[in-house]
Amino acid sequence: MSLPHSLSMPELGFTSSPASMHISQFPSHHHCSTQLGTSRPRIQEHRFQLILSQHGSQGNGHNLCELKLGSQNSQLLGHGYSVQLGTIRPRSQKHRKLSFGHGRTSFLSDYKLSGLNLGFYKTRDLDTLRPKVPKSKLIQGCHLGGSNFSKCRHGSVQLGLSEVNSRNLNFVMRSSSTLSVDKVVEREGGGGKSYYDAIVIGSGIGGLVAATQLAVKGARVLVLEKYVIPGGSSGYYERDGYTFDVGSSVMFGFSDKGNLNLITQALAAVGCEMQVIPDPTTVHYHLPNNLSVLVHREYSEFITELTGKFPHEKEGILKFYGECWKIFNALNSLELKSLEEPIYLFGQFFQKPLECLTLAYYLPQNAGDIARKYIQDPQLLSFIDAECFIVSTVKALQTPMINASMVMCDRHYGGINYPVGGVGGIAKSLAKGLVDQGSEILYKANVTSIIVDQGRAVGVRLSDGREFFAKTIISNATRWNTFGTLLKGDDVPKEEENFQKVYVKAPSFLSIHMGVKAEVLPPDTDCHHFVLEDDWTRLEDPYGSIFLSIPTVLDPSLAPEGRHILHIFTTSSIEDWEGLSRKDYEAKKEIVADEIIGRLEDKLFPGLKSSIVFKEVGTPKTHRRYLARDKGTYGPIPRRTPKGLLGMPFNTTAIEGLYCVGDSCFPGQGVIAVSFSGVMCAHRVAADIGLEKKSPVLDAALLRLLGCTVAVIDGRLEYVDRHRVG
Repeated sequence: MSLPHSLSMPELGFTSSPASMHISQFPSHHHCSTQLGTSRPRIQEHRFQLILSQHGSQGNGHNLCELKLGSQNSQLLGHGYSVQLGTIRPRSQKHRKLSFGHGRTSFLSDYKLSGLNLGFYKTRDLDTLRPKVPKSKLIQGCHLGGSNFSKCRHGSVQLGLSEVNSRNLNFVMRSSSTLSVDKVVEREGGGGKSYYDAIVIGSGIGGLVAATQLAVKGARVLVLEKYVIPGGSSGYYERDGYTFDVGSSVMFGFSDKGNLNLITQALAAVGCEMQVIPDPTTVHYHLPNNLSVLVHREYSEFITELTGKFPHEKEGILKFYGECWKIFNALNSLELKSLEEPIYLFGQFFQKPLECLTLAYYLPQNAGDIARKYIQDPQLLSFIDAECFIVSTVKALQTPMINASMVMCDRHYGGINYPVGGVGGIAKSLAKGLVDQGSEILYKANVTSIIVDQGRAVGVRLSDGREFFAKTIISNATRWNTFGTLLKGDDVPKEEENFQKVYVKAPSFLSIHMGVKAEVLPPDTDCHHFVLEDDWTRLEDPYGSIFLSIPTVLDPSLAPEGRHILHIFTTSSIEDWEGLSRKDYEAKKEIVADEIIGRLEDKLFPGLKSSIVFKEVGTPKTHRRYLARDKGTYGPIPRRTPKGLLGMPFNTTAIEGLYCVGDSCFPGQGVIAVSFSGVMCAHRVAADIGLEKKSPVLDAALLRLLGCTVAVIDGRLEYVDRHRVG
């Protein structure tokens, strides 16, 4: 016997008169007829014929529907389906789309979808995306059979697309009026275009900024996110009435002025705006020797506080932070785009030569070296280390001066501004803006490999077997995930071996999300704290330093009434958590968390433990599982003292068509840095796919120059050719 099913509304990319459509249904015989009357194709010379066949319960086939497009009538025979010819406005008027929207269908255990004749390419296996007769001009849907499909999706056939999904029976084809297909079928005549201009792997802030920037330039972008919400480490989750930020609550780049307010700009580009709450302080330091320093929003107040603690170093303090401002002002004066795109780079140089030369001068320098030019007090230098540790999870001698300057000045220039509703709202807004621009984001889409053909990245494969293809692939995964997991064997370029000679994985974190009774916090409690009580040498040790955010100080709506959120995190390595039984793993989480909470109770909030009403502990394994970060890492840190940012890889890679974005690319870790990475990546990709001006000759010269990176390897200063493939 037949199971009830429906085929949802094919939209065939034609203009039609709604009044001309008539549908009559015959429930007793499961038939319907459709008169399409005045429907006309927009291009008269395009004629399509669609015939769908459905095998019935006895195995004898019958016609499900017959649509003859280009004529003025159509018939439907079979099980009561509704068919509608409608209007679709594709991004380009050259694109004509045939689309079956998602419907829910139940079939017998084995079935066929055959005779799908669309006039393009012939007989493709939907599992492999390879045509049986590549040079043919006809595509024909083959057997989709399987067993035990009680509920499956049957739809999303779109002309103008280049993706097939046999697992849930979504499949897509591209019109011959827009392409010779690139990698959905074998290339004809040396290649062609894909439906998507770019596929972005991961929806962290860097990936979403890159995606939205491309979308507003006119690109068709698909973002694939493993989890059920966007944001990555800038995402959120909800428990028992609390809205928790996954990562840091310190939001840089979220002001209303300058050129470094990259989050604000990214949101505005897609028509989004978020309410923010100004934070009067960036962070309150609680350091050894009872050193307490409050970083005020106003720069003058911060300098007054710091020079009050170190009056003998006032001149050195002013000179060090003065150099930070010199770098920040140079950056803030420029229109920020890709440093790998020569037309932009030379244009900025001719417009702002002094600013560009300033940045070039500081590019190979580290904050610790600059600080030691002006400051001698060991405790003050240790404080500068703590300032840089927040930026990069390493001390000042290993922190690029440009990175330190961006953060240490933006906190005063634009200030720290917390988004109403939580940090996760940034990613949600960017994702919405992306979709509003006509691009797409797909959740629960776990990318397991990047498809490379003849040295070029052409698509991605998901864990469920689906494959998607595009002109360019942008990985928002870490470099280790990208080149160690998503690419295999011969596809891994030599430049990544060179990169790993210079950089190692930054540590992960132990995170504790808590809900506490509000009365445990004094009324004047600051939002962000950094705690290192006794010993400066423990700054970089696992569990040595404690970061604490209390976002409900700024936005009480994140927690139930009478409650506060405490988000505690401290560095930890995944090796500490491996090889444990489930019971031992859970027990260790409680022991380590209890010790961390006890330290905060002793230093800041007496009675903290007894005030806890909710607690959830995450380890590096948690970060690896939910954020798909290799060993839970948060970007790279240098093996030895680096030459500033010279060793950091840019967005392009040695694999044609593959780009990286995020915290393991120039300029590194932090919200403002990954946003910058996203802007740069979008500009470079846009130039490569023809949405921005480019010069092939200048491109080749600049990319070769940038590919020669200065690095310290085995104690020697060497030039590393980043774009040499082994």
